[in-house]
Amino acid sequence: MPNIASAKKNMRKTRAATVRNRAQRAALRTALKRAKTMGSSAEERLAAVRLLDRAARKGLIHKNSAARHKSRLAAAR
Repeated sequence: MPNIASAKKNMRKTRAATVRNRAQRAALRTALKRAKTMGSSAEERLAAVRLLDRAARKGLIHKNSAARHKSRLAAAR
């Protein structure tokens, strides 16, 4: 446990960010799985692309990783 006030604050911030990132990453993975199924609709693929773009912009995943997923989704049509 940290003793310095700034370290305590950083710990709180990290804990909050971890929870937020985990939820967003889980939503992204779910959207990707739905979009990859054979019977997926155009709306599901579009939702996955939107989440990929947002995740890359926010730094949740690397931009090249988002581009790779988007490319594979487009090729799988």
